[in-house]
Amino acid sequence: MDIIQTRNSQFTLRRGTADDAALVVAYMRKLGDYQKMLDKITATEADIRRLLSEKKGEVIFGEYAGATVGFIYFYQNSSAFTGQTGLYIDGFFVDQQEQSKGLGKIMLAYISKLALERSCQRLEWGCLDWNEPAIDFYRNLGAYSVDEMTIYRFGPQQLEQHASFFSN
Repeated sequence: MDIIQTRNSQFTLRRGTADDAALVVAYMRKLGDYQKMLDKITATEADIRRLLSEKKGEVIFGEYAGATVGFIYFYQNSSAFTGQTGLYIDGFFVDQQEQSKGLGKIMLAYISKLALERSCQRLEWGCLDWNEPAIDFYRNLGAYSVDEMTIYRFGPQQLEQHASFFSN
């Protein structure tokens, strides 16, 4: 088990493995509930186990006084636009009763260090426009928003539809 000590003696970080898939799903559901998007969380334990096993995603858990209280799920990406690599945080949540203890700041500090160790030039994540507490937290840490773009997406149905134009 990969345990990382922090400056807070009661708070440690732990690198997750594929065996933590159920815990990742549980934290994604907590995040989805907080974001009023619980119905959008469709990942199963098997899905997450596969992503972690195939190294397509990684997870760090925050443990306070021996109990898991937060997580960051992330993956490495790159940009042909900038020629840079980065880490993208797809899920980040600290249990509400543990917020305001500086634990989220410690977790972001660690993932920032990890990004630098991997020669990344950026760390990115999304935040819902209504989530003022999170926006304030990120801005207080020096993060800035990239407002000049909107993310568009093809889901499975659109992928099938558009891929069919290429089929023989």
